[in-house]
Amino acid sequence: MAESNFVDYVKIYCRSGKGGRGSTHMRREKYIPNGGPDGGDGGRGGHIILRGNRNYWTLLHLRYDRHALAGHGESGSKNRSFGKDGEDKIIEVPCGTVVYNAETGEYICDVTEHEQEVILLKGGRGGQGNWHFKTATRQAPRFAQPGEPMQEITVIMELKLLADVGLVGFPNAGKSTLLASVSAAKPKIANYPFTTLEPNLGIVSYRDGKSFVMADIPGIIEGASAGKGLGLRFLRHIERNSLLLFMVPADSDDIRKEYEILLNELSTFNPEMLDKQRVLAITKSDMLDQELMDEIEPALPENIPHIFISAITGMGLSVLKDILWEELNKDSNKIEAIVHRPKDVSKLQQELKDMGEDEDLGYEYVEGDDDVEDLEDFEYEEEDWEEDKP
Repeated sequence: MAESNFVDYVKIYCRSGKGGRGSTHMRREKYIPNGGPDGGDGGRGGHIILRGNRNYWTLLHLRYDRHALAGHGESGSKNRSFGKDGEDKIIEVPCGTVVYNAETGEYICDVTEHEQEVILLKGGRGGQGNWHFKTATRQAPRFAQPGEPMQEITVIMELKLLADVGLVGFPNAGKSTLLASVSAAKPKIANYPFTTLEPNLGIVSYRDGKSFVMADIPGIIEGASAGKGLGLRFLRHIERNSLLLFMVPADSDDIRKEYEILLNELSTFNPEMLDKQRVLAITKSDMLDQELMDEIEPALPENIPHIFISAITGMGLSVLKDILWEELNKDSNKIEAIVHRPKDVSKLQQELKDMGEDEDLGYEYVEGDDDVEDLEDFEYEEEDWEEDKP
């Protein structure tokens, strides 16, 4: 995977901006000897914002930009002049990105739509200037609020591909061959296990200009949910699929048993996958005649549609598209929001190590970058704060 441009797992450090401090300026003008307080408010610190972008299909661009730093708000000044808000830091991510806390494994947010924006970290509110604290008995307040401090967090971003149909099968089950046959995708195809080392997406054309998206992931082996083979690395990509197409070769010793092994691995990884619609395709069926198909059919799993296909000869592919389209458009198959489970902290460090994301991303502040000398000079009171300025 070292030479691959497909990056679906990355750890980055994020820091919002601190709020600017309020001004303690006292008005001094000719003919106005007692002008009173006129110190302006400090500006808001910049937010860290995630924005979905359908033009990205990988997190590769974030692998080389590990520190996301928003700008600090500027201090207020005289004449009730507000300080400038800090510049927001916008992180473009592909649709389907899920964010977790890298320290605790806690789920934070999910970006699934183009141009959807999620505020990952809020910038600190600017401090109020001294003119806010003028009262009948305190006409010349010589203090103001400091800005709220910045926030920082190290996060893990995972990409879970968005597709309508996900292909599930053992290595060399014919998944890549099927994707290449029904779409314009060009996955690597060869006669050895784990030919596919990264997910592939293809748009499958249907009748009357209709289409749906099919996703191919590396082959699953028994024990994948525990980390065997390519393990958990790609199982997450089929969590978002509306429909799962199980693929078992016709020359398998026990088609039903292989299907049950695959189903068990998915349910162990995420029990919610059992709620998805399923279709079974018996691949490489060009080696079978009708008599053999009739013998195999009674042993197939009940209650799910099945079909014999051959991606090489095109056998059954038109009927397969019909079945997939029908299943995708059933009312019972509407995609619901995924419940993202927190990561197991006991396994998180090993997961980061396996993905090569276990390096320390701590940010070293340059001198004067975060002046906090006034933070202890004022006692924060929630009622003193106003809502953020638009």
